[in-house]
Amino acid sequence: MKRITCALIIAICSYGVAKSQVGDQFPAMEAETLTNEFVNLPEEIGGKYSLIGLAYSQKAEDDLKGWFEPVYNQFIYKNPNPGPFDFSFDVYTYFVPMFTGAKRPAYQKVMNKLQKTIDKRLQPNVLFYKGTLKEYKEALNFDGKDLPYFYVLDPNGKIVYATSGRYTKQKMQEITDAVESAMEMGDE
Repeated sequence: MKRITCALIIAICSYGVAKSQVGDQFPAMEAETLTNEFVNLPEEIGGKYSLIGLAYSQKAEDDLKGWFEPVYNQFIYKNPNPGPFDFSFDVYTYFVPMFTGAKRPAYQKVMNKLQKTIDKRLQPNVLFYKGTLKEYKEALNFDGKDLPYFYVLDPNGKIVYATSGRYTKQKMQEITDAVESAMEMGDE
């Protein structure tokens, strides 16, 4: 019972924290892909909706990896022979492990390892950030060190939806709904 109560409190707090940035501009971030290209967020997403997942601890990075396959299937994979009921999203999608503080020296070692182990089709969507954490913690209000955070951004880099935590079908549906809703509103 104690575990359920604690989990519920954490979930409620995470939900409240994630929701607090909706409407804010996503802070500028320079990150490197596993294909060794630099991407400036949100500047380089101009004109497209985006989904960005951030993690700044080992546990959060492990949970972030749990999102790889479902997000790939929903937002990245383009069926070469789409059926009449297939819907394809045109969104930038990035997963960003953040190397800050004492973790900075591990940046290149971890990058080299992931370049060998992550599916080549997903590599352009995995970005590595190395730098300070303070400005992101303040701007994005995240404080649950062991949680990955996800943000849906409009074409101008404004946060239209935010959530955090492990992958669940419900969270994925909420992200999908947020992307669809934001895209529909943008088309009006």
